[in-house]
Amino acid sequence: MVAPKVILVTQARIGSSRFPEKVLQKLGDDTLLGVHLKRLKKSVLAQKIMVATTLEPKSEQIAAIANQAGVSFYHGSTEDVLDRFYKAVVDYQPDYVVRVTSDCPLIDASLIDTVIEMTITNQLDYGANVLVEHFPDGQDVEVFTFAALEQAWRDATLLSDREHVTPYLRKNADVNGGTLFKAMNFAAPDNYNKVRMTVDEPSDLATVALLIAQLGTDKDWKTYTDYILAHQDALSNQSIIRNEGYLKSLNQDTHE
Repeated sequence: MVAPKVILVTQARIGSSRFPEKVLQKLGDDTLLGVHLKRLKKSVLAQKIMVATTLEPKSEQIAAIANQAGVSFYHGSTEDVLDRFYKAVVDYQPDYVVRVTSDCPLIDASLIDTVIEMTITNQLDYGANVLVEHFPDGQDVEVFTFAALEQAWRDATLLSDREHVTPYLRKNADVNGGTLFKAMNFAAPDNYNKVRMTVDEPSDLATVALLIAQLGTDKDWKTYTDYILAHQDALSNQSIIRNEGYLKSLNQDTHE
């Protein structure tokens, strides 16, 4: 049997309201994006990795980091990320698309592969570990069929659905009372919702830099999580609100 065609796409842009150029920041001898891509390349089930970036000034620096890592890249819309995401993969006609974001430098490739396997084995339209947010912020993985992505790209109209790629899929998933998409959540072994290893603000970068200095760049998500839990009081970023960008988009939906 021919293995399904799986493409992994990570979003990366220069602009950020809270931390501009964060993906270009140094982490040890590398950049945040460079660390992220090296960890993504450990995925066994993703046959191709793509950086979906923008046409903003300096975005060529993102393309250069991708190129250095041996990863493809695509330049697309800054605001309509769903459109950028779809157009990054449409020429490849994959069976499944994996979505991660580049502000998660310590994303765990084995966790990515587990969610891919769950999605394929159960013939899901959408499989993820974010339908119940018990994994640490910075370990979010979403896998969906290309057909589901195309349907979202064609039919989603809300600003929040276009800016964040997958809300349309989640809202129309059967686990949330929808009828369009068969979905399933991959559950965490415990509730680590309050643990942060994503980078939205400079204090997040300081925490990730400390994790790398203490543990290196090759540990699994649980090892980094345990370190954070053991040193939580000394890490100033652990009180930042999760998914602040998406909440902001939802607020804009109601004011348009």
